[in-house]
Amino acid sequence: MAQLANNETVAVDPRRFGRVALVHDWLVSYAGSERVVEQILKLWPNAELFSVVDFFPEVLRSDVLGGKRATTSFIQKLPRARTAFRAYLPLMPLAVEQFDLSGFDLVISSSHAVAKGVITSPNQVHVSYVHSPIRYAWDLQHQYLAETRKLRGPKSWAARAVLHYMRIWDMRTANGVDEFVANSAFIGRRIRKIYGCAAQVVYPPVDVERFVPGGRDRGDFYLTASRMVPYKRIPLIVEAFSKMPERRLIVIGDGPEFARVRELARPNITLLGYQPSNVLIDYMQRARAFVFAAEEDFGISVVEAQACGTPVIAYGRGGVLETVIDSSDPRFGTGVFFYEQSIEAIVDTIKRFEARAPFDEEVCRLNAARFSVARFRRDFAGVVECAMGRHAGLLTDDQQALVESRE
Repeated sequence: MAQLANNETVAVDPRRFGRVALVHDWLVSYAGSERVVEQILKLWPNAELFSVVDFFPEVLRSDVLGGKRATTSFIQKLPRARTAFRAYLPLMPLAVEQFDLSGFDLVISSSHAVAKGVITSPNQVHVSYVHSPIRYAWDLQHQYLAETRKLRGPKSWAARAVLHYMRIWDMRTANGVDEFVANSAFIGRRIRKIYGCAAQVVYPPVDVERFVPGGRDRGDFYLTASRMVPYKRIPLIVEAFSKMPERRLIVIGDGPEFARVRELARPNITLLGYQPSNVLIDYMQRARAFVFAAEEDFGISVVEAQACGTPVIAYGRGGVLETVIDSSDPRFGTGVFFYEQSIEAIVDTIKRFEARAPFDEEVCRLNAARFSVARFRRDFAGVVECAMGRHAGLLTDDQQALVESRE
């Protein structure tokens, strides 16, 4: 039995699942996808872990991975793999196919790149939790080429050839998955469009037991927090607030775009760089609103902010449409959307946000509670139970009704 935060339990009978393998793309940091891995390992603590590379922070390994070290691929030992493993993306399909999973009854892949491409047999059940199909190989290809300055020339054609190969491989390996699980309905639609398969939605776990309202007066500042990578659009938010010198913005996070953000920042914008979670929570509890400009698959930080009772100002595309309630009546809403990634749209939405009456902390909190760790464990365990039962032809009446309701 797996004990949950709110004293619920999920029955996970090892005799039913047999030997379990958990495959994750790469283990290098503790971000959204690794939180999913963490909770899957709480459900199946005896699962064996596989990953293309494992450079996970040792200080977190015991708490997050149960002290496990992954079986890794040959990429682990290639030059500069620790800092530049993404450069080996063209080799990752080959690498992940070399994992010998023949001795396992259940294979769970946690995939935003290549993990779902592991080779399994008809006698095994493969459940793939998809954070996203490979973003830059599919609908973000042109954005990737522009961001990496590979729109023309030999490097451009080489990159396009690699991405073409990745798309063919990615589509072919979809046939090896018995049950797709999407982290949002948005990603479920991408799975349907790309792989031609239906996916059940199980939202990722958010630590709503830790992200809580602070019981203090709100400050006079807005907050954004993220890894500073291009698609997160942190420079766009900073530029927008540079046009509003009377409004303060706090920025938490670091990454490749930090230098650019620093150049754009004006005196009303404070850059704090990376901060531990207790500092992030403190600012979330006191911010007027959390500002989010990315088209995200789910957006855990958006839910964390609401769990702190903080409303959200977000780009109205992707997963936020499922996690934020934009209502003309702030008594029932948890945020406000803008529908164009532009300075003007953000400035206008900030003004619209301020024109509304104060948002209710409790409404924000209750909305965030829908995405708890307990709910993830219960729903994901149920999906895997159904997949195993379907494979064995042993579905109970309740499980069969659940399967039919989701198809």
